Amino acid sequence: MAHIIIINPRFETSYWGMEHALPLFDVKANLPVACLPLLAALTPAEHTVTLVDENVEPIDYDLCAQADIVALTGMIVQRFRMKEILTELKRRNCFVVVGGPWVTVKEDYFDGLVDVTFIGEAEETWPKFLLEWAEGRHVRRYEQSDKTDMSKVPIPRFDLLKMDEYALGSLQFSRGCPFTCDFCDIIVVFGRKPRIKTSAQIVAEMEALLSAGMDTAFIVDDNLIGNKKAIKEVLRDVVAWQERNHYPMTFLTEASIDLADDDELMQLMVDANIRIVFIGIETPNEAALRETKKLQNLRKGGTMLEKIHTIQQTGMEVWCGMILGFDSDDTTIFDAQRVFIKDARIVNAMIGMLAAIPKTPLYTRLEKEGRLDHDDPPAFGTNVIPLNLSRETLRDGYLSVLSDLHQPAAYLDRLDALYLDARIQPERTRLRHLRRHPLRLIALNLTWAFEAAGIFTRLMRRVQDPELRNIYRQRFWKLLLRRRSPVILQIYAIKCAMHYHAHKMVQQMRSGGDIVNSF
Repeated sequence: MAHIIIINPRFETSYWGMEHALPLFDVKANLPVACLPLLAALTPAEHTVTLVDENVEPIDYDLCAQADIVALTGMIVQRFRMKEILTELKRRNCFVVVGGPWVTVKEDYFDGLVDVTFIGEAEETWPKFLLEWAEGRHVRRYEQSDKTDMSKVPIPRFDLLKMDEYALGSLQFSRGCPFTCDFCDIIVVFGRKPRIKTSAQIVAEMEALLSAGMDTAFIVDDNLIGNKKAIKEVLRDVVAWQERNHYPMTFLTEASIDLADDDELMQLMVDANIRIVFIGIETPNEAALRETKKLQNLRKGGTMLEKIHTIQQTGMEVWCGMILGFDSDDTTIFDAQRVFIKDARIVNAMIGMLAAIPKTPLYTRLEKEGRLDHDDPPAFGTNVIPLNLSRETLRDGYLSVLSDLHQPAAYLDRLDALYLDARIQPERTRLRHLRRHPLRLIALNLTWAFEAAGIFTRLMRRVQDPELRNIYRQRFWKLLLRRRSPVILQIYAIKCAMHYHAHKMVQQMRSGGDIVNSF
């Protein structure tokens, strides 16, 4: 029997990390990474597992020194903290294993600090390693020969996490994406054939999350609709579960823009109570989309702008990822991004400079062309040396776009355009269902109203800038005059908190802090 500690390192300040907004939500982290509770579920019952998310609690290195195995996971944005942790663990002579997205694409990054490395998915290799470790015959590198059969993935051990410290829960329905975007490591790690869990598994995970006290969850699939036929069947079962249980959960997810081409799929997502969908728009520059093989954004059936508006009209809000620095980008791209995001009524846009992740087609091409900066971290915030822009121009343009989009008036104007002018109706199926159950509807509306009041009160207390506080107050008053829906009040409060985080992050970067690149 072994005592195993599994660690997720803290994230550096990032757009989605919400570090400046977390106190406004009265939590310590945005959401748990999916691998921590899943690895615990994959661990045979005879072992003892301790999960440590450094975003919620500090690492107890003394406890690690007493453990039999210390496992560390991490993404590219966590790589520097991972190295610090591994250095301390080795100083204490811990037996250390490492896995996750970053070491999968950069296997030699932690050489000399790790006893065992896991490449790619680990549903088969983690139990195999534990068996071989117990028998004294483990090897230094594990990699599955086949992709994981998602129908055999166990329910994550949410009970081992401090779920009340997170703003959201996390669920995974599927892995893989059918597209060929050359900058993306998803198809490198998970492949191009989407693999999906059964409805029974997904319902069991939703119930486990709900039992852990979490009623809002991010479905972390990189493209929920990679297999449209299969996901429709699952969504029908999710809808049926929601109806049986009077809609206890709200979801956010990620999908490709061809969602707008399928009315049935959009309706199923609305009926499942998916409130927000994140879409990789990347750029309004069509030449860049062709260059990077993001061809799904160029298919017929309407412009990207029209498709975004189509999705919004269902009641689902669109968040997006945008990238600057493609080979066909020149200085006109900065204004083009500003105009597109405004016209699209996208409130939350994750802007980043193009970065090349090892093992992706983009990385291979740029390495052959001698256009990679191998310094770590790179001097200008990205390892890509652009073709038609100087590195300084790209960095400064990125900061300018990020700053302009998060000027209070610009950000809140987009918010008003979506919820006050277009008057989209979030959670419409849930609300229609609950109108037949008025006591439940009253309870939900009160919950939303209290959450909005709590966030707004903390916002007024924590925001030091009196002008910014006054802007938030004025916008809330305008909202109350035009639309007093409790769910809209809750959304508006959350959006102001998210704006405060982005506003603080941009201020720090523009005053000489480290460049935070989203990609």
